[in-house]
Amino acid sequence: MDSERSGGASTTVDVENLAFDVFARACPSRGTLEHVTGKWGGLILSALHDSTFRFNELRRRVDGVSEKMLSQTLHALERDGLVHREAQPTNPPRVDYRLTPLGSAVAERLLALIHLVEDRMPEVLAAQERYDTARAGSGEASAARDAGRAVVAGRGGR
Repeated sequence: MDSERSGGASTTVDVENLAFDVFARACPSRGTLEHVTGKWGGLILSALHDSTFRFNELRRRVDGVSEKMLSQTLHALERDGLVHREAQPTNPPRVDYRLTPLGSAVAERLLALIHLVEDRMPEVLAAQERYDTARAGSGEASAARDAGRAVVAGRGGR
């Protein structure tokens, strides 16, 4: 990348002395954070914390992920150095996925967050109920219902 900008020979980047700031638009940590905290990344990393999985085993473990999304997410996590893919020379081919030491450290922190959220779900559900009740009482919900009725009536539903 440096050689593209300078037009010269490739130079080695001193990664140890770079200052990463996820709040900066161009910071490469944003992409990795997105892979880790995206809809499927956190679930895949957390599942792999328990064990090594083959592709279809992992797909069954992470309920709801499509084959395409699992494949894309695994590739991104592998590129980021969080997941190791090992292809066995068997017939049919066998591919195992496991966490790297870096992936294991990230997964441990994700699991702490997951457990916190799961443990506090009664509070979350109560807050959602209070929010929905307050919105329904303020007229927002009835206005939305009235707007929906107007759309149906406008289609000749009378």
